[in-house]
Amino acid sequence: MIGSGAWGPRQGVGARNHLAADWRGLDLSLALSLSLLPDFVILLLVYPPLLSSTFSFVSRPHLLLVSFCLVTFAFLLERYIPVGTGVRRCRPTALFQTTAHRLVSQLTTPSTVVWPRSLFSHVVPPGNHDSFTELTSSFTFARTNIGSPSMMSKLGSPLGSPTLAATTAQFRNRLPTQFRRCLPIYVAAIILIFFTFNLNLFHSRVREVTSNAAALARPPVPVVAAPTVPITPVGPAQTPKAVRTEFPRKIWQTWKVNPLRFEERDINTARSWVGKNPDYRYEVLTDDNDMKYVEWHFGPEGFNRPDIVNFYRDVKAAIVKADLLRYIVMYAEGGLYADIDVEALKPLSKFIPDRYNVKDIDMVIGVEIDEPDWKDHPILGPKSRSFCQWTFMCKPQLPVMMRLIEQIMTWLNGVAKEQNVPLADVKLDFDQIISGTGPSAFTTAILAEMDLHKEDPNIKVDWDLFHDLQESKLVSRTLVLTVEAFAAGQGHSDSGNHDARAALVRHHYHASNWPSRHPRYSHPAYGEVEKCNWNDECVKTWDKNVEAFAKMTEEEQRKIVAQKEQERKEAAEKAKAEEEKRKKDREEAEKRKKEEEEKKRKEAEAKKAEAQEAKRKEEEEKRKEEEKKGWLHFS
Repeated sequence: MIGSGAWGPRQGVGARNHLAADWRGLDLSLALSLSLLPDFVILLLVYPPLLSSTFSFVSRPHLLLVSFCLVTFAFLLERYIPVGTGVRRCRPTALFQTTAHRLVSQLTTPSTVVWPRSLFSHVVPPGNHDSFTELTSSFTFARTNIGSPSMMSKLGSPLGSPTLAATTAQFRNRLPTQFRRCLPIYVAAIILIFFTFNLNLFHSRVREVTSNAAALARPPVPVVAAPTVPITPVGPAQTPKAVRTEFPRKIWQTWKVNPLRFEERDINTARSWVGKNPDYRYEVLTDDNDMKYVEWHFGPEGFNRPDIVNFYRDVKAAIVKADLLRYIVMYAEGGLYADIDVEALKPLSKFIPDRYNVKDIDMVIGVEIDEPDWKDHPILGPKSRSFCQWTFMCKPQLPVMMRLIEQIMTWLNGVAKEQNVPLADVKLDFDQIISGTGPSAFTTAILAEMDLHKEDPNIKVDWDLFHDLQESKLVSRTLVLTVEAFAAGQGHSDSGNHDARAALVRHHYHASNWPSRHPRYSHPAYGEVEKCNWNDECVKTWDKNVEAFAKMTEEEQRKIVAQKEQERKEAAEKAKAEEEKRKKDREEAEKRKKEEEEKKRKEAEAKKAEAQEAKRKEEEEKRKEEEKKGWLHFS
């Protein structure tokens, strides 16, 4: 790249010899380093996968960027260095490689070479013969010494000796001006290479510090041991994400079909949620897409819980899947869940009273049944105190939801083992559903969670804290609303009615027909105690009759059973007749209403026709009168 005189296009061996001759004065180490630059460019262009496997922190885009920079640098050296200023336009690869080869061969040959004066035209001013003679003598001496065996051994050493360093130092200040101008570009390219290669390390370090800080900020989640058959999570350890400060703006419902195929009653309840909460997302999971949802969130790319995915796939009882799915959804994404037959009376902004800070609340629930006087009843006891699970709100990844899911899996696997059948063939009655997956299981898990995270260790968290609740209460980040909020109009538990100020939803119960497949306990003579609807006198009478029935002889029991069956048959026929009569009355009332509406419509049309006819006659008479006046005036 240095020299003097007329520079023109040279080709072939003569050009390479000319270039090599002009570069003999360069330092050996500098020439070798420059000759490696094009090879490094070729390595980056041809072997990006090799470098990616060797340096795992280097991505393919980074390699392409570095390759582009180096190729651009070589292109600039070749194409854009001015011609006529003592710098030749030549191919950098041929220049560097030829220079290194010729320099080494010349330095290792013990002969004397006459150094051309043109080589130093940029270093020694014209006319300064003494300086030129001194310089060429130094070069000849250095070249002769380098060719000796002792000097060759020093060249084989990575660092060389102080004598070699002193020998090469005398050439460093004699670099051509044009090359010194290009040297900063070369250094800048090397800095760019190292900076680009280490860019990912900086980002990785930031992500690592951020993830470690988030992990330290999360409180440890205690693990509750399973009562019978333990469920061992498969895959990596579960680490819940940080709980959001706000509740997700999502409304979830589950049903057999998608909203486009809803019946009118279901459409009305669905519209109540969307209409009162336009800024919330509304989503319905159906029998056709629920399995895909579970696989997506709990598969290998989600929470990696194949045990939950397989369990949900194996269960066939619709009510068990419905209960389990709501807990799965609330754990995975959070938001508000409501049964398909629940109507919204107020917007979700009213679900949390203004005196509370949303950041202090992870869950919002309401009381459903508050009848602790019957807690020791053999049938009503487990159902006498429960929170409502047909409507509740959650933030995502709450540990209580995961523990509830795992407890359901443990319980149902135990039942299947007792019955010696697969999960798909398990038989469950009403009480087993309530206590295993329904409100009783829901309540037990939440009370245990509250007691686990209570602030005051001297306080016992049990149902006594929520009995006869007159206003909402926040316990262990769970907000408990009064019975009117989600369960108004039940006829028990002092639930009031839906006109109450605290009523937030209305449960229509038209989708609650699952007990027909999982029947309640029905006494052969006195039927179901739940029909008393928690009425004290009715329940006491039922208990007294059942106790007396147990003391009767078999003959007396058969007579009582036959008598009660006859009474129930007559009552059913009477109820059926009354229902048919009410249906007939409704049909007749609708018929009379339609007839009256039709009569009114015809009368209105007749009156309208009469009015139009009278108006027409009036206009006709007025026209004739005007014509008559016109003829008289003309006459």
